[in-house]
Amino acid sequence: MPKNKKPVARKASLSPEQKDEALTRQLAALAIYLANQPPANSTTRDSAAELQKIVKRTLHQKKDDILYEALESTRHDAGQAHRFLKQSVEEAAEVVVIARDDQTAVEVNAFVIPLFLHSTGGLKVEQSFQDQQAFEALTTSIQDAGLESRAATVVLVNHAYGLDEIDGITYSHLHEMVRDAHAAMNHQKSANASAIERSFGETADEPFEATDVAVELRFLLGFTQRALDDLFYIVPDDEAGMEAYFGAREQRFQAWAEKVTPLVVRCFSTEAREIEVHFLYQDLFHGGKERGISEYFTLQMMSELNVGLAQGATQITQVRARLAPLRIDGELVVRVNLHHVDDGRLVASADKPLPVTVDIEDELRDLIDALEMMGVTSIDSASTIESDTATTMLH
Repeated sequence: MPKNKKPVARKASLSPEQKDEALTRQLAALAIYLANQPPANSTTRDSAAELQKIVKRTLHQKKDDILYEALESTRHDAGQAHRFLKQSVEEAAEVVVIARDDQTAVEVNAFVIPLFLHSTGGLKVEQSFQDQQAFEALTTSIQDAGLESRAATVVLVNHAYGLDEIDGITYSHLHEMVRDAHAAMNHQKSANASAIERSFGETADEPFEATDVAVELRFLLGFTQRALDDLFYIVPDDEAGMEAYFGAREQRFQAWAEKVTPLVVRCFSTEAREIEVHFLYQDLFHGGKERGISEYFTLQMMSELNVGLAQGATQITQVRARLAPLRIDGELVVRVNLHHVDDGRLVASADKPLPVTVDIEDELRDLIDALEMMGVTSIDSASTIESDTATTMLH
């Protein structure tokens, strides 16, 4: 070493935990920046590309903690950033573009169709998806009905996912399942569908008595592989064209749901049983999952209100409803109170949990529709989110 030259101290290398923490902070910071910037400048595009790069690398490395912690860090202080990051992570997990050997690329995505099954005594696990002929016909019907392109490849998973199972699939697990599906659809030697198999929980029959009227939520899970330039999936840019496109698709879905109901019943029961099926709309994995969970909580809320009415020996025509979004211990809910029209006393009350990204106005409209279907004719609502201690509007 030359004389009088001061040695330079080496920087201490970061531990794996510190590197993950740094990535978590970087993801949150990028989301906050991008959520508040116009998309059409070079700096924003570079930041968006960096965010996508981190998200995809994290999914490949199966480091879900980084993604969930970044989302949690933006949850309360930066709602817009939370929505932006959540959408980015969900899309990267459920939609994968894969280059093929011939240098073309295909998109592979995961979708779900939530449905509610009404039966007496509840569903029996050992009877689910035992009718292979019905299952194959159900799979084929998706393209026959125009829900997916004829040029695409579509597969359904031969399993009835319960709420806990579908909610337990993490971002990286779903990303791996999409790649499993791609390998299986292209008959690759490495295909073993291990990630899909790991998504099956240890299900058991719900604790219903033989005479109980049961309403159970299940999800049909499927995968679609399609060409990036398939015209079937091109949505018009103008508002009228877009409305017509999705309106026509919804009509096709409703026609499909009516036609395949007998097939779905055969997939869920090997007995000659009366099972009523109510379909929710087909959507990409996370959108369909949230739709199913939201409807489940709505039904749960209505059930609690009906129990309160019965306990108070009160008719639905004798109450008025008051709704308000509240934040209770940091969690967002909509509270519905039913008050007697004569003396104002509280007859029944129930809360519906809401995700941070919910559109409050849309949620309130949906709940008002549900209350009107119950028979409530007098309904007041407030869209301002209050704390649980500021519930004047509800009384």
